[in-house]
Amino acid sequence: MAESILVDKNLSLEEQYQQLTEQLKSLLSKNDEMISNLSNFTAALKQTFEKISWVGFYFFDGKKLYLGPFQGKVACTSIEIGKGVCGTAAERGETIVVPDVNKFSGHIFCDADSKSEIVLPILKNEKLFGVLDLDSAEFNSFDETDKKYLEEIVKFITEEIL
Repeated sequence: MAESILVDKNLSLEEQYQQLTEQLKSLLSKNDEMISNLSNFTAALKQTFEKISWVGFYFFDGKKLYLGPFQGKVACTSIEIGKGVCGTAAERGETIVVPDVNKFSGHIFCDADSKSEIVLPILKNEKLFGVLDLDSAEFNSFDETDKKYLEEIVKFITEEIL
């Protein structure tokens, strides 16, 4: 069965996220495998927002972050906690919005075209599960609206899917 995500690109960013969130809650199911759900989730984000050049998950194995489902160019397969934007978000347990990756000390350039980034930690039962990482080939691509709605979606995934 083919699934589809239809978000009106003429709407405001907030309205686009509202439409997407509603559809994701129907698309993703606890009855499906986690990898399948997270793969569809990354595809839905990449398909909805043209500003996203890369989106994916890094899972925490107790020592480091390792690459999970993603959409975009090939990526780093592991990231140390505290290193780069992903490792820093994981260490701090908080979302990090980076308007210009060149100004983030220790940024890991998995993709030389990446200009801005947002990384959200994923906590399950108050323990680090991993991070959601979004990159853009444009500066200043992510803001408080992205942060608000992505955190809401990550909360849904954590509570209903993982």
